[in-house]
Amino acid sequence: MKRIIIAMLFLSTFVNAQVVEKKKDSLGGVLDEVVIITKKNKIKTDLKMAVSVDEFLASSANISFIKRGAYAWEPLLNNMSTERSMITIDGMHVFGACTDKMDPITSYVDSNNLSDIEIKSGQEGGLHGATVAGSIDLKRKSTPFDFAKKWSGGYQTGFELNNNQFFNLANASFSDDKLVVDASISNRKASNYFDGNNEEVKNSQFEKLNASLGVAYKTTDLSSVRVDAIFDRAKDVGFPALPMDLSLSRALITSIAYKQFFEKGIVKVWDTKLYFNAIEHYMDDTNRPENLVHMDMPGWSTTYGLLSKINLQKGNLSSEVQLNAYNNLSIAEMRMYPQDRSERTMFAFSWPWVTTTYAGLSINNLWDISDTSQLNFGGSLGVNYNFSKYVEFNRIFHPNASQEKIRFLPSVHAGYNFDVYNFNFSFGSGYGHRAPSVSEGYGYYIYNSFDRFDYIGNPDLKNEISYEVNASAGYKTKKGSIHAKVNYFYIDNYIIGRILSLGSPMNYQSVGVKGYTSLDYATLFNFSINAKYTLLQKLHWQGTLTYARGLDDTKMNLPFIRPLSYQSSLHFSHKKFGFLTSLNGDFEHINYSPLYGEDETPSFKNFNVSADYTFYIKDYKTVFQVGAENLLNEFYSTYADWGNIPRMGRNIFTSLKINF
Repeated sequence: MKRIIIAMLFLSTFVNAQVVEKKKDSLGGVLDEVVIITKKNKIKTDLKMAVSVDEFLASSANISFIKRGAYAWEPLLNNMSTERSMITIDGMHVFGACTDKMDPITSYVDSNNLSDIEIKSGQEGGLHGATVAGSIDLKRKSTPFDFAKKWSGGYQTGFELNNNQFFNLANASFSDDKLVVDASISNRKASNYFDGNNEEVKNSQFEKLNASLGVAYKTTDLSSVRVDAIFDRAKDVGFPALPMDLSLSRALITSIAYKQFFEKGIVKVWDTKLYFNAIEHYMDDTNRPENLVHMDMPGWSTTYGLLSKINLQKGNLSSEVQLNAYNNLSIAEMRMYPQDRSERTMFAFSWPWVTTTYAGLSINNLWDISDTSQLNFGGSLGVNYNFSKYVEFNRIFHPNASQEKIRFLPSVHAGYNFDVYNFNFSFGSGYGHRAPSVSEGYGYYIYNSFDRFDYIGNPDLKNEISYEVNASAGYKTKKGSIHAKVNYFYIDNYIIGRILSLGSPMNYQSVGVKGYTSLDYATLFNFSINAKYTLLQKLHWQGTLTYARGLDDTKMNLPFIRPLSYQSSLHFSHKKFGFLTSLNGDFEHINYSPLYGEDETPSFKNFNVSADYTFYIKDYKTVFQVGAENLLNEFYSTYADWGNIPRMGRNIFTSLKINF
């Protein structure tokens, strides 16, 4: 009996299950019952079952994207850039190697090696490190141990007509009572896409290969070891909004973890992980013969890290205490050539060998005050150390620039949630610091093609300090629900680029030089409302409305703040068939920021449809889907399309998925 209960505990932990104890006691045989509620998450949307990670994240109300092409979109959490959010893979810190932010961490995984994506807003997302906007944790698939040998897996293939994208995704898992093996591989290849005027958007092609392997071994009844690795390669990736493209990007992300359960005491689980990742990213303009001066921009990022956490529980209070530590080296170069590439005319470090070492201790507590109310509270304290090997690049503009810098990054948060009949309410607040990013602190002539300025970092910028309040209210019945969320950020020392009076641009396309500087403050307001309703037994509707506003200390608009936007969809199912129609769009972007390179963008609307059919090949469940995005072939670009590049026109897609 004891071995069965222990195995069930392992099962529940590896699938993120909720364990409900009918009687609190040890595992010595007097435990009456363990009930396991398994939560399965699939990385897909209602419209498409073969989505990329970016497309899946875009379905969230509090995430939008900056797009510079059809690949590697930059996620904006709470309408803030990636410098202000914490993006991790299973809690591991991974840092991109591109000064143009063309390799967000979301680009190094694929939908078939993820089980879930955990999004936390504001300081509640500070468990993995210092943040302002919140955190996005990409959780990889982890099959639970099983009593008997078991194989499972799936294969998915499909085609998208607009850009001739062909993709194949496969994954397989093996499990028994001692060993688990998870493996996946995916490949996507696309040509240039066509906009709503049926004109080709040149340099928008891409090719991506992603593979992952995870092996777990149960060392004792209460402990296990797991080794994971992800390999990702992208090549021939075009960015139509930039003056250069990506010739090659490679990433290796590895970890080894040890997990220990405890039978007695308040400590329930101890989980420790050592990890290493290395990224190389080569931007160049080889395929841009129109450039008068050619440039290569290679970058490298190497990270070693430790993640150790314990889960505690006593009575109605549960806690997670986590230690984060990592060391990252970021290097980026600029190499300029004349038309004859055999001669190099200029060399500089745009990231001058910057080392970042961080160590932080964080705690998150959940107190079940009653069956209808909970209090969530916690905080963290981090120490951030930077060292620049070639600080002379920064001293050209800042003669007294520090070669090394130590920063202390505290944060606290609290939130209260309670239910009253069919209503749910919550409110909370947070306070936290973040350090400048590598580009903000040490960047040297990083060209921004959006506002056409070269950017210079400042190692002695002050910490950003965020003050946050949030609230939500919801109502739910058997037939539907409605839920509204709001948050407000007041950010001291808000870091942004301002024109410098000294220095001349290095890139011939630049119109000037900007330096990262700290505003006195900035404010940001986000609001969203989500609703669902069952019209008929098999007909369901859901909709989302979002609004945001950001202002600097002179009441001027901040850049990349999403205008009023909406999503609405109808889903109908009948026996083996499913049908969905959706409408999404933005209103006119009137609160734009000319100071930071923005212009007004008109409203747009997208009408989409899809249909799927489920059948069986022998005992294997198979789903075929066909659909169309931007069915009316509307020509448009949004506030977040870099340089107003047009979005994709009508796109017909198909997909076939088989599970075994």
